[in-house]
Amino acid sequence: MPRRMTATKEGTHQVLKNSSFESLVVSWLMQDGWQVFVPILDNGHQTDILISDGPNYHRIQVKTVEAAGEDHKLENRWRDSSVDVVVVFARNANWGYIMPAFTQNQRRLNAEGHQKFLHTKKSFLKAFHKL
Repeated sequence: MPRRMTATKEGTHQVLKNSSFESLVVSWLMQDGWQVFVPILDNGHQTDILISDGPNYHRIQVKTVEAAGEDHKLENRWRDSSVDVVVVFARNANWGYIMPAFTQNQRRLNAEGHQKFLHTKKSFLKAFHKL
């Protein structure tokens, strides 16, 4: 059985974890019937995932946070972009939030209009459909 025998650098390990959350969102949306596109490079556009139902396209930014609670304040790092939806995973818990992109400098995860989900496809899609 294959085993990884080399150490992974801390920064690299964090990038791998963040990418795994993006892959979860891609998988769950594809299973829901969306066409999913992943930019080769999202630098400048702040788009991790682009989805389409055919005529409509939506830009998604995926974030991960170390949240002490659901009132954690998320910093807006997609300002001046065309992001439509932000998906936030709490790395240190089994929940996250889906929200429309906002223009303020920061906003609480559990602000009005944000949809909480558990780290499961069913819970994620239920919250996603409420947007």
